[in-house]
Amino acid sequence: MAKPLVCLCLTGKTIEQNLSIVERYQDFIDLVELRVDFLEEDERLKIRDFPSQIEIPAILTIRRKNDGGLYEEGESSRTMLFARALAFADDNPKKNFAYVDFEEDYHIPSLEDAALAFGTKIIRSFHDMKNPVDDIAAKLDSLRQTGYEIPKIAFMPHSLSDVTKIFKSAEKWKDSEQIICAMGPLGLPTRILSEKIHSYLSYTSPKELAGNLLEIGHTDPITLSSVYHFHEINSSTKIFGITGFPLKITSSPALHNSSFAREKLNGVYIPFKSETIEDAMDFAQTLDIKGFSVTIPHKETVLPLLKDVDSKAEEIGACNTVIRQGENWKGYNTDATGFEAALLEFTGLKNLKGKKVAIIGAGGASRAVAYEVKTLGAKACVFNRTLAKARLVAEKYGFEYATLGPESLEKLRKYSDIIIQTTSKGMGDCEPSNQNNDPIWFYDFNGKEFVYDLIYNPEVTPVMARADASGCAVCNGMSMLRYQGEAQFNFFRKFFTGEN
Repeated sequence: MAKPLVCLCLTGKTIEQNLSIVERYQDFIDLVELRVDFLEEDERLKIRDFPSQIEIPAILTIRRKNDGGLYEEGESSRTMLFARALAFADDNPKKNFAYVDFEEDYHIPSLEDAALAFGTKIIRSFHDMKNPVDDIAAKLDSLRQTGYEIPKIAFMPHSLSDVTKIFKSAEKWKDSEQIICAMGPLGLPTRILSEKIHSYLSYTSPKELAGNLLEIGHTDPITLSSVYHFHEINSSTKIFGITGFPLKITSSPALHNSSFAREKLNGVYIPFKSETIEDAMDFAQTLDIKGFSVTIPHKETVLPLLKDVDSKAEEIGACNTVIRQGENWKGYNTDATGFEAALLEFTGLKNLKGKKVAIIGAGGASRAVAYEVKTLGAKACVFNRTLAKARLVAEKYGFEYATLGPESLEKLRKYSDIIIQTTSKGMGDCEPSNQNNDPIWFYDFNGKEFVYDLIYNPEVTPVMARADASGCAVCNGMSMLRYQGEAQFNFFRKFFTGEN
């Protein structure tokens, strides 16, 4: 089977807008899909000329609303549009659509004959915008009504296990042509690893039209190429990744994939979000993933599922790195290693002896922070909204603990030499002035504190902005991400050197 292609979905309102997008992305794509259902009504009269205006092949698609599109005018008018787009076909294939997408229940012999006569391949598609497909192999067989159509299945998974089923069954159709994609953020692995599931192509969308298809799981072609090196993935590519939930923001793929590229290693690092760690482990086992990062909320719950746990991860009670050892897994904690290097770099200190440190939050990340704060010789207090969780982290290291609120203001002032923010408050797109995005909104900085926020997106969180305005030294978590990522990559590298 040929290497999978990258297809750019064009959902602009005008032909001119779509042509402009093709020009912008043409170095990163192999073909385009013209979504006629997104065009303004008068623009639909121009679709016949579209293939001759670009230099790459085009798919003609007029998607009905019940199949996830926008077309509502009825089947007779849709048939007229198909006929107009395929009419007056020329012997020069560049003037014709290379493909046309017909749904499994749409059969117009005259259109099918016209497509075949002029070399336009038919994609026979099935979409379920709400549910997964249980038996994918059987569904593909039902779509293969002739030998000249390419069957396509697109469905909405409910969990990562629905995506895992695709990879478990992929060998059944490895010798044929088909298009398979799981939609939504859960389905991202099927778009990156099209080669592994023997999919003819992978659909992408331009960032300019993010409101159209990115919400159903499309990525943009530049990211697919520059971050995941899509065209270089082959049957020998070793897979790594990161799991967590909701896993909306992560810079780890860019970090690790750039390292693979720099060292010329045939590996790819992908996100695979999962609400349960059990589904994530099954996915990793199915794809023979060599190692993966673990983030919120699975850093603690992954531990019982591992055959072996490194002494540091066991002491901390949280694991952020899982490495394959034969058929089993071993857990490590590189968060602690990365945090120590980042904090000492930020403060310019060799250790924390004589310092009083406030640890904000009591989740998995705070455990690694507490471990290193103790190792470096500081006294500390763990602040958390749920006092029992703060106590659980603090008592392990002989630290104090307190609730996270105005009632603990004096305690926070006492432990304010270094303030380490470990919660998710302020992550991603948020309103800086909203107190809910600043976990210590009740605290007034005096300008002498060191404030380290483990969040790295955005670069400046609300609490960092407030601290900086007061004259404090502030730092986000990008340095910790970099250092802990380097420690992870040292584990990953061993799979290429024969050490594992």
